[in-house]
Amino acid sequence: MIKIPNNVLEPFQNALASEHIPERQKPYYEMWLRFYLDFCDKNECPEGNVSSVDLFVISLESRGKEAFQQRQAARAARIYLELLERIELSPWDRTLRALEDRIATLHYSTKTLSTYRHWTRSFRDYLEEKDPDSVTSSDAASYFTHLAVDRKVAASTQNQAFNALLFLFAKVWQRDFKGFEGVVRAKKSNYVPTVLSRAEVDRVISKANHPFALMVQMMYGCGLRLSESVNIRVNNLCFETGLLTIRNGKGKKDRVVPLPASLADELKRQIRRVKGLLEKDLEAGFDGAFMPQAMSRKYQSAAKQLGWQWLFPAKQLTHVPSSGETRRYHAHETKVGSAIRQATYEAGIHKRVTAHTFRHTYATHLLQANYDIRTIQKLLGHSDVKTTMMYTHIVDTGTVKEPKSPLDF
Repeated sequence: MIKIPNNVLEPFQNALASEHIPERQKPYYEMWLRFYLDFCDKNECPEGNVSSVDLFVISLESRGKEAFQQRQAARAARIYLELLERIELSPWDRTLRALEDRIATLHYSTKTLSTYRHWTRSFRDYLEEKDPDSVTSSDAASYFTHLAVDRKVAASTQNQAFNALLFLFAKVWQRDFKGFEGVVRAKKSNYVPTVLSRAEVDRVISKANHPFALMVQMMYGCGLRLSESVNIRVNNLCFETGLLTIRNGKGKKDRVVPLPASLADELKRQIRRVKGLLEKDLEAGFDGAFMPQAMSRKYQSAAKQLGWQWLFPAKQLTHVPSSGETRRYHAHETKVGSAIRQATYEAGIHKRVTAHTFRHTYATHLLQANYDIRTIQKLLGHSDVKTTMMYTHIVDTGTVKEPKSPLDF
């Protein structure tokens, strides 16, 4: 978890005093501020914007935090936002603003922004907020060694940090970024993903409750990431063509995959459930599903249309503090992960099974069925076939076949 910057902590503590926050509650407010900053650091949300507070509260609600905790956390975040207007930006704050502006100018994804912002802050904390003007490539080299030796990160994590600081030096500070010959590199492992047999997949599905069983079937049947599965909307399904359109996948890329024919009836039943829930929500006067920002501005009525409802909606409506609206979010990723762990345990499977395991299994089973590696790359949405090639460590490839969901084998 990131630290509260030095130029913020004291003014924040003074603000708590002026707000007459009881002494015994002040540590909790500082804790919520750290959680808020950490949430903004790790997620695709704009820190310093009122909408980020809404997203933060929604996250706390989905994790089962009590209403009084949500109110306390929201108040801590808003006190911080008010302080931002009066606090003089530190050199690192200005660096982070410049980083965000540069990424926006280059039209990089919000996920990239979140990642690069995280590593920039981590670098700042490692340097103990050393003046950015005096930071050199040797400081970065020392930081990379620290990641490998002290934090023992994976090679991919160290490479991610390297790319973030390369962008910081080259695109934001416009300085040379070289001299890393003596850097200790994290040891690269020959990672082999956990893969289930078809029988094990079926056992997990049989032990999962609704709607998680259907979500697992979609992850395995379509090779979806967890984030892609929870973000499916009704209008992403096309039963006539038998295709599922995945919007804004990793790297902001769309792709189309075969929809398992064996799931058509169950998916139609799920859509009928969503329709019934929508009708009840409309009677209660709700403001619609959460929408992409551009869509909510351009088509204000779309949020209440069936096609734009989540295929797997959250059980509870969410109150948006800043606007006073009541909207419905999709099922939270943590709930899905917990359901998969519980189903795996009840199925008697002694492997580390996560949501991503079903994506790995999807690719592996396609390879076992002699599907072409390029076809699998396209179905998974990988930019580089080298990423897809890791599945060849498990099975050998053979003849080419037309794409089809392994759930239909």
